[in-house]
Amino acid sequence: MFKKILIANRGEIALRVIRTCREMGIKTVAVYSTADEESLHVRFADEAVCIGPPPSNLSYLKMANIIAAAEITNADAIHPGYGFLAENAKFSKICAEHGIKFIGASPEMIEKMGDKATAKATMKAAGVPTIPGSEGILSSYEEAEKVADEIGYPVMLKATAGGGGKGMRAVWDKKDLKKAWESARQEAGAAFGNDGMYMEKLIEEPRHIEIQIVADSTGKACHLSERDCSIQRRHQKLTEETPSPFMTKKLRKEMGDAAVRAAEYIKYEGAGTIEFLVDKHRNFYFMEMNTRIQVEHPITEQVIDYDLIREQILVAAGIPISGKDYFPQLHAIECRINAEDPYNDFRPSPGKITVLHAPGGHGIRLDTHVYAGYTIPPNYDSMIAKLITTAQTREEAINKMKRALDEFVIEGIKTTIPFHRQLMDDPNYLAGNYTTAFMNDFKMLPQED
Repeated sequence: MFKKILIANRGEIALRVIRTCREMGIKTVAVYSTADEESLHVRFADEAVCIGPPPSNLSYLKMANIIAAAEITNADAIHPGYGFLAENAKFSKICAEHGIKFIGASPEMIEKMGDKATAKATMKAAGVPTIPGSEGILSSYEEAEKVADEIGYPVMLKATAGGGGKGMRAVWDKKDLKKAWESARQEAGAAFGNDGMYMEKLIEEPRHIEIQIVADSTGKACHLSERDCSIQRRHQKLTEETPSPFMTKKLRKEMGDAAVRAAEYIKYEGAGTIEFLVDKHRNFYFMEMNTRIQVEHPITEQVIDYDLIREQILVAAGIPISGKDYFPQLHAIECRINAEDPYNDFRPSPGKITVLHAPGGHGIRLDTHVYAGYTIPPNYDSMIAKLITTAQTREEAINKMKRALDEFVIEGIKTTIPFHRQLMDDPNYLAGNYTTAFMNDFKMLPQED
């Protein structure tokens, strides 16, 4: 087992990893930019090393600084969390070259599954359902036009190096394809330095449902059931739940089996997520694989009593998994609390938190790195907390979330707490009747005086 793990991340996920390491008797090293000097992950780690100024490219993305921090503190492993370098093949390779265990996927696996076109071809070979579309990257606009005619409109253009909704365009009619092709390529080139595009059939009324998997070095994999992540804004998840209100026992088994098949086919090692689009007829299609821990992993932990960070560490240390598939015994919902103003188009709201009162009680979990007096820097993602409720039924979990959101007080900045509170009263949400287009029609009610 590892003696000391450096966490190459910040905020709540860094604190989350530190907590599990402490329970396992493993020493921890926090890294931080000068903007994060007062963050709780810095205070709770056994050691902390400043790795640069606030901009991510000069600190949390600066591989040389992170490796140097690991070497001077004698860390024998690095946990990357999510975001930043978590799915960076070069960083995974550099860790191996320096004799430091990267608690995540191998460079080869990240490269294979990180490129969406390659990942789709791999999953097709594994017998996992994939969305009809182009065979790999489109070589020209003429090829895009030909593929669209073959699979039929509507279609979706996607950047092969995409993420966060960038380089994606839905095209409903042939006359709009040229304009969409040019703007998507331009956006992808600017965002990723890669304007490669591929095309898929646009799935109507889709739900975004992912399957959590864990696999070990022996080639064995298991699944930990699903998470419904369909409520999104600009392809960014806002809230998640498990089990999905759309799921049936038959569909859960089919999707779980497909996810395990996918992981074992590529000989995956570690925790990962196979993400699917599910249409209104409950046909499911592989979308992408995330070769890291997910933001929304706590809801899976809550419904099956399973520490995913601990399992990541055990697998990285060469300890085999049980191989047993898990199914939810309870219902859990996660609301991502962001420092954003939901009454002003979710505009970021960094600044100093003057008052903070955290909700509590049975079935309430709050993962956060902020506190009263903490200043949220403007340099990073705006998520400041994850509020999770767990109960016997979906209705009870929603009622618990309403109560927890009513208790949750953050002053000094704007947050998305009012949005989530209104969401919990929305008739379509309450009925479990939502798709990835849910936010297109959602309107915030006026603020009460």
